[in-house]
Amino acid sequence: MTLALELRHSFPSFELDASFEVPKGVTVLFGRSGSGKTTIANAVAGLFKPDFGRIVLDGQVLMDSTRRVFLPPHKRRLGYIFQEGRLFPHMTVRQNLAYGGRFAPRQEAVENMERLIGLLGIEHLMDRRPALLSGGEKQRVAIGRAILASPRIVIADEPLAALDEQRKGEILPLFEKLRDELAVPILYVTHSPAEVARLATTVVAMEHGKVARVGPPAEVLSDMQVMPLGVRAAGSMIVARVAAHHDDGITELDANGVSLFLPRLDKRPGENIRVRIPAQDVLLMRSRPERISALNVIAGTVVEIRAGEGPGAMVSLKTDAGLLLARVTKRSVAALELAPGVVCHAVVKTVAIAPEDVGH
Repeated sequence: MTLALELRHSFPSFELDASFEVPKGVTVLFGRSGSGKTTIANAVAGLFKPDFGRIVLDGQVLMDSTRRVFLPPHKRRLGYIFQEGRLFPHMTVRQNLAYGGRFAPRQEAVENMERLIGLLGIEHLMDRRPALLSGGEKQRVAIGRAILASPRIVIADEPLAALDEQRKGEILPLFEKLRDELAVPILYVTHSPAEVARLATTVVAMEHGKVARVGPPAEVLSDMQVMPLGVRAAGSMIVARVAAHHDDGITELDANGVSLFLPRLDKRPGENIRVRIPAQDVLLMRSRPERISALNVIAGTVVEIRAGEGPGAMVSLKTDAGLLLARVTKRSVAALELAPGVVCHAVVKTVAIAPEDVGH
């Protein structure tokens, strides 16, 4: 399942001019509010008709302004998950799910419903109406309804934005399951670096209505030239394997031969996970430190240094575990005599890596 699009539209506040082609998996539209993410999602869904555009989903033309082709939303076979769920208030959970199944082949809908109910953990909610559900429960049902339509692609427009941190922690793993177990293509809109690191197969970084970069999450997140949310949200992503769980509550990871230590993870040894490391939580030292409280010390070589307009600078470090970003001051860069090719060590506190920054 591939998605290719080219869109142009003039708004009073900015110009949308975006084109990209992405493979199957979870494509994340990532950027600040107002950068054009939801506009693109709505164009794919048929809820927005741009001045100029061409959208092709798995070989089928959904829109082509030159040829005056515009497939209406109900003929595009997609599922849409909104921020607030938008369940039918007069229907029970079971009826809301069944409504999604109306758009899928009959036998397929029945089989998928039973599987999804277990996957989403909503067995006890089936006879309730939306008014009696929490925000997280509503989103679980909304996800199920979208999947049961047997869509060719699911569009999720910031589905966690209206939830508190605890509910986000409950819903985010569900999208990981959809990606890994159901293999449903997803176009996911967010401005959260953690969601990008945990979910994305491909990232489309948006800035001011234009595509800044398209690529794998590890490459896009660590690209110092592409920081849609600014330096405060910058970070890197590495892939590691769970090596062992220690008796003192620490989980040891193996990132291409580099040991990383995190607070205890509910993961099986041998399981591959993604870890996002915020740039502001990385310290740099020229020599390997000894007798310090931080457990993670990673050797690497400086690749690039990018100085900001203020006192800060971003340092890109090539390590065996992957590319790391460190946000430091220009004074520190000068004091450590950092420059491309210089060998140094990145120091990351174990407790600095938040649970939401770790995923499958």
